[in-house]
Amino acid sequence: MTWPGHLDVGAVRFARPTARFTEVLSFYRDVLGLPVLAEWRAHAGYDGVVLGLPGSPVHLEITQSGTPPVIPEPHPENQLVLYLRGSGAVDAAVARLAEHGHRPVPAENPYWPDHGAVVFRDPDGWHVVLAPWVFGAEPPP
Repeated sequence: MTWPGHLDVGAVRFARPTARFTEVLSFYRDVLGLPVLAEWRAHAGYDGVVLGLPGSPVHLEITQSGTPPVIPEPHPENQLVLYLRGSGAVDAAVARLAEHGHRPVPAENPYWPDHGAVVFRDPDGWHVVLAPWVFGAEPPP
């Protein structure tokens, strides 16, 4: 694949709001173990955190603002998909989530369970998919 020359992207960040900043931060940082790249409180009315993947220019930003914070309703097709390196890696992540009281939920799209992926909800109700293959590097099981 050739990347378009006019779009010189060096990093990608996906951002979404939360109404449960502390719980969502704990879920992604403490339970899933994503590293915190940046965090702020009360900056122009926002609390926020940028979470990343080691050695990768891909980030997830979570922000909270407003009193009370208002976020869109979760939808099962709005997902964070983490492609892990094999079923053993998925099993380890599932065990860690279970140790913290999180249980898998049914996937809306049968593609995920048909290929060995496991789905969880974060504290806001958004889906996190743990897939047992690296997209683009290997075919789905």
